[in-house]
Amino acid sequence: MVEPLHPTVAEVTARIESRSQDLRAGYLEQLGAARAQGRARGRLSCTNLAHGFAAAGSDQPPLAGLQWPNLAIVSAYNDMLSAHQPLGAYPELIKAAAREVTATAQFAGGVPAMCDGVTQGQPGMELSLLSRDVIAMATAIALSHDMFDGTLALGVCDKIVPGLVIGALSYGHLPTVFVPAGPMTSGLANDEKARIRQQFAEGKIGRAELLEAESRAYHGPGTCTFYGTANSNQMLMEVMGLHLPGTAFVNPNTPLRDALTAEAARQCGRLAHAAERGIGDMLDARAFVNAIVGLLATGGSTNHTLHLVAMARAAGLIVTWDDFGALSAVTPSLAKIYPNGSADVNHFHAAGGMGFLMAELLRGGLLHPDVETVVGSGLSAYTREPRLAEDGRVEWVDAPAQSGDTDVLRGLDNPFAPTGGLRVLDGNLGRGVIKVSAVKPEHRVIEAPAMVFEDQQALIDAFQAGRMNHDLVAVVRGQGPKANGMPELHKLTPQLGVLQDRGFKVALVTDGRMSGASGKVPAAIHVTPEVADGGPLGKVRDGDVIRLDGERGTLEAQVSASVWAMREVAAVPTSPPGYGRELFSALRAANNGAEAGAASLF
Repeated sequence: MVEPLHPTVAEVTARIESRSQDLRAGYLEQLGAARAQGRARGRLSCTNLAHGFAAAGSDQPPLAGLQWPNLAIVSAYNDMLSAHQPLGAYPELIKAAAREVTATAQFAGGVPAMCDGVTQGQPGMELSLLSRDVIAMATAIALSHDMFDGTLALGVCDKIVPGLVIGALSYGHLPTVFVPAGPMTSGLANDEKARIRQQFAEGKIGRAELLEAESRAYHGPGTCTFYGTANSNQMLMEVMGLHLPGTAFVNPNTPLRDALTAEAARQCGRLAHAAERGIGDMLDARAFVNAIVGLLATGGSTNHTLHLVAMARAAGLIVTWDDFGALSAVTPSLAKIYPNGSADVNHFHAAGGMGFLMAELLRGGLLHPDVETVVGSGLSAYTREPRLAEDGRVEWVDAPAQSGDTDVLRGLDNPFAPTGGLRVLDGNLGRGVIKVSAVKPEHRVIEAPAMVFEDQQALIDAFQAGRMNHDLVAVVRGQGPKANGMPELHKLTPQLGVLQDRGFKVALVTDGRMSGASGKVPAAIHVTPEVADGGPLGKVRDGDVIRLDGERGTLEAQVSASVWAMREVAAVPTSPPGYGRELFSALRAANNGAEAGAASLF
C-alpha cells in the first residue's frame, strides 16, 4: 500500500515549483512552440532532407515521407572504456527494433566519454567535470539537424549521463529514452582492493602487485561495480523514469541486456508516434525530488549535488543544496553498497535491486508516484523487474517483496540509518557537502590543526616524508571549477585512510571534488565560494584549528573574528598549459560555482 506523500517531500517540491515558476513557464513555452511546428523533417527543404538520408539505404523511403518517426541515436561509445564498450553493438540492434514499430533510427552523433578511473590524479582530470557541458553541447549539435522525432541516449558514467540529460533537455519536446550497458561482473572484493591500495601507499607492496589487484577488480566489459557516480547515474535514470524499468544493473552482453536495448528502441518509437510528451515535460520538480530521494536512500555519489542541480536548471527548475539537506533528514538509508559497505551493485541487484527499493520508497510516501515516465504515467511499473519471455522478448514481473540480503538492501521497517547519507555544511569556511553514509560515526566530527596544500601532489609528498603522522585536517584548495576545472581528489584516499587507520583524527576540506566511490575519511567537499572566487578557504593557514561536524552540519575555522577579517585570501596557482587544459579556459571562466551546479551553460 502506498502511503500519502511525506510532508517534507511535498514541501520541498512546492518550494522548488515556487522559486522556479517563471523559469519553468518559459521553458515549457519553448517546448510548446517546438512541438507546434510538427514533425521536424517536414520543415526541411528538399536539399536539406536529401542530405539527411543520402546514406540511409533501405530506410530512405520512410525518411523521405513523414509517416514514420525517426529516432536519433546519441552515443558515448568508445572501446577503451569498459562501461561504454558494449554500446558499440547497439545501433544496428536499435535500428532493427525501431523498424518493428514503423520507425527509423539514425546514429545522430557521438559524445566524448572520458573515464575518471583512467585520469584520476592525472592532469586530464582537470577536464573531467568540464566535459559534462561539452557532452551537453555535443548532444545538442547531434540533434540540431532537425531530422528527429525522438532520442535514444546511450551512456553510463560520471559526467556523461548528466551531460546527455542536459543536452536532451535543449530538445525537450522530443521523447527520450536512456539506454545503459550495465555493470561488469564482480571481481576482486572491494574491501580487499582498498586494503591493497593502502599497502601500496605505505610502500609495503610494489607496482606489479598493485596492478595485478586492480586488473582483478576491473576485468571486463561494463561499469565498475562499486557505487560511484556511474552507478548512481543508472539508479537516477530509473527513479526519474528515463530507463525502462529494471534496466540499470543487468550485465552487458547477455540475452536480457540485448532484449532490453531492443525494447527501449521500440518504446521510443511508440512515444515518437504519439508525440505527446518529451523529456522536458517529464522532468518536472517532482521528478527531481524523486531523484534526490533515490540518491539519499542509496548513499549515492556526492557528484550529484552538482549534476542534479545543473540538470534541473536545464529543465527550468532551481534546485538548491538546502533541498538535499531537507530531504536527507527524512529519507532513511536503505542500501549498503561500496564504499558505504562491502557489497557491489551486482549484490544489490541480486538482493532485490531497484524494484524492491522503489516499492519501499513508494510505500513510505517518499516518492511522487504520479510522475510521467517513458513507459507511461506513474512509478508503479518501476516496482517490477525484467526477465526474458519464451519468445526472447522482455516481460516484467513483480520484484521480491523482501530483500534477499539485508546486509546490502533493507526495507523501511529496518533501515541502516533513519536519515540519508548526505549533509550540507555551513560555517565561516563557506558551504559544502559531506557524504556521511560511508564514514563511521566516530569519525564524523573532527577538530584538528590544518595542513594546507595547494595541490594533490604536495599532500602525497608530505605523507611520504612522514610529516602527517598526527591529527590534522588536510585543506586542499584552489581545486574549484574556475581554478582548474574541479578535479576529483580520490588519489588522496589511500594516504588519508592510512593515517586514520594509524589512529589519527583526520579529515579533508576542499573546494574540489572527491570521487563518488570515496568514503571512510570525512571529507568536506565542493566548498563554495571556491578560493578562485575569493572563498574563505583561502584564508586558512597551517595550524589553524578546523572543526568539521558532519552530525550538526558545520564547517568552521576556530579563528577569532578580528583575525579572520584581517586575513587575505591566498592566490590560486594557475594550471600550466598542456593536456588540452588551455582549450577549456572559457568554460572555467564562465562557471557558476558548485552550489549552482558548477555549470558554464546557464
